[in-house]
Formats: sequence, C-alpha cells, structure tokens
Amino acid sequence: MMCVVCVGGEMFRSALGKTLGFVGYTIQYGCIAHCAFEYIGEFVACSGPSMEPTITSHDVVFSERLSRHLCRIENGDIVIAKSPFDPHMNICKRVIGLEGDKVCTSGPSDVFKTHQYVPKGHVWLEGDNLRNSTDSRSYGPVPYALIRGRVCLKLWPLHHVGALNQSPTGRVVKRSD
Repeated sequence: MMCVVCVGGEMFRSALGKTLGFVGYTIQYGCIAHCAFEYIGEFVACSGPSMEPTITSHDVVFSERLSRHLCRIENGDIVIAKSPFDPHMNICKRVIGLEGDKVCTSGPSDVFKTHQYVPKGHVWLEGDNLRNSTDSRSYGPVPYALIRGRVCLKLWPLHHVGALNQSPTGRVVKRSD
C-alpha cells in the first residue's frame, strides 16, 4: 500500500518541475525575442501624415537595427527615431543631412534661403510631406543616438509591399566626398 503523503509529494514535485521548466523556456524565448527586436529589427505601425505619400497612416514597415549599430545610416534613408520632444514617442522621418552637411532650412517658396550645418554626432531629419511635418526644421539637428533603426521595407498594405522609394521632395543633401 502506497503512502498518500508520498504520492502527493511526487505530484507536487512533478508539477513544480513542469512549472519551473515552463518559466525557464519563457525566460529564454523572451530574451531571444528581446535581443532580436533590440539588435536586428522590429515591425512598426506608422501613424500621421508627415511621411506622405511614401508612408501613410496605418502602414506597417520593417525597421532594421544593424545599420544604426554599424553607423551605416545615409542621406535619403528613412529612420525611426525617438522624438526630441517626447522620449516615449517614436518618429519616422527621412535623413536629409549627416554631420558636416550644409542643409537648406528655409521652405521651397521662401525668397531668402537660410542654411545650417549639421553638427558632429547629429542628423537632419525631415518628413516627406513638408507642409505637414514637425521635424528638424522645427527642433533642429537630432542626435544620432536617438535613431532606433532604418526603415527598409513596407509590409502593409499588401499591394504596396516592397522597398521604399526615393524622396518625393528632392531635398536630400548630396555628399561631395
């Protein structure tokens, strides 16, 4: 005859072992997912009109992180960055100028043109929809450290899946080096 306490103890140890195993796998997969999203890339649902017509509200894009970590962000790239105004909010803008570039800060219809040099460790970001974008023209150059990733693909809507096109404004600074 088996002892009831022994059977209960074995059941408890078995349940505890399964629970700890599940917790262990959950932590492992959580760490893998965190590293993938932090160092490889992430899916981003965009909202707002600042990048129209290239990216519209409710478009889903893939933002890869390797370019940022390898300092491979270039003029013309679309990036996801932390907002200089609100660190809890991300922005999606196009890189118009890199450190050392001279950027035209006046609007297309302005008679007198003004320029600014992008300081070391910063980038100049603008939305493709110049009339409806809060960007570096409002808050100045953005520290490179605020860039989270480079947008490389539009994934949604399905009829627009693919690489993103060039700037419709033509405001990307051409490097002379």
